Amino acid sequence: MGAKGWFILKLLMFQGLFVSRPQEDFDFFYLVLQWPGAYCDTKRACCYPTSGKPAADFGIHGLWPNYNGGSWPSNCDPDSQFDRSQISDLVSSLKKNWPTLSCPSNEGFKFWEHEWEKHGTCSESVMDQHDYFENALKLKEKANLLQILTNSGINPDDGFYSLTKITNAIKNGIGFTPGIECNKDPERNDQLHQIYICVDTSGTEFIECPVLPRGRCPSQLQFSKF
Repeated sequence: MGAKGWFILKLLMFQGLFVSRPQEDFDFFYLVLQWPGAYCDTKRACCYPTSGKPAADFGIHGLWPNYNGGSWPSNCDPDSQFDRSQISDLVSSLKKNWPTLSCPSNEGFKFWEHEWEKHGTCSESVMDQHDYFENALKLKEKANLLQILTNSGINPDDGFYSLTKITNAIKNGIGFTPGIECNKDPERNDQLHQIYICVDTSGTEFIECPVLPRGRCPSQLQFSKF
């Protein structure tokens, strides 16, 4: 590039016209589903929501826009604040399928607000607030992870199961390879904690993951009771 070309490039950058990609742009979603037994079986505090102990099932952690390179956008629109009136028809389903386990015990609105403002606002180009939560609920139902695992003899009974067996069971069930994330309980057992399923930019269809999460699990992990 000659001196003239560099000058034009610098001028465009200075004027704010040279942008590699808009912040709200993204390549795919992670649907992140969390096993409550593993969340609660750690040294940090766990509180059941005000509606009571959730069902022994995977709960939604979030629907997170991501880039193919492994990074992600966040808090894309500070002006787009969470409005609970927009999801009034979804609250009962959210309490069941997207329960909060943080302390102190609460209804879940703070959790949903955090997820919308950090992650959901980065997907406003394809879905509004109601669609964001509704799509996540539909995807969770579509995945039906607990049924997939129990059908393969993988049960939340504090037993230890092969990471390969867990991964293959989910892959066979949904048609795509999941990402698996573990944590450790106070006895230092590695536990099945979160499962990442990749979703297209419409937020409706599962796809093969362009990149898997960085979390690593050992070859054997515990599927804890809840």
